[in-house]
Amino acid sequence: MTAQPLHSEDPGTNRPRPVPPMPERTPQALRLAIQDHAPHLLPDFEAHWRRAIADTFNLTPVPAFMHLWWTQYAIARDPELEAHLADLQARAAKETDPNESGPLLAEYSRLRAIAAAVEPGR
Repeated sequence: MTAQPLHSEDPGTNRPRPVPPMPERTPQALRLAIQDHAPHLLPDFEAHWRRAIADTFNLTPVPAFMHLWWTQYAIARDPELEAHLADLQARAAKETDPNESGPLLAEYSRLRAIAAAVEPGR
């Protein structure tokens, strides 16, 4: 698997910083990827897992859990995308005109949908 280039630069090298590829689509692989490449997400990931999944015999919540955290990791592994989404959200929150906030939120949603659809290895 090859990492996709990121448009921001690695500090001090002036070279593109690689975006790590998405892991296999399993809870264990996703947890390891978060641990290695987006450790700031790990406490919330683990707390959510313990609360929603860990001691249950019902696997119904697993797909929703994986969708949420797959998307979160797909965004967090790319600091440029993560910053852009935060900026869109902040700008939309400050906007009082729906004609201005609507397009910002639409772009935010579009980018999250793209992140959610990233396949393993990409």
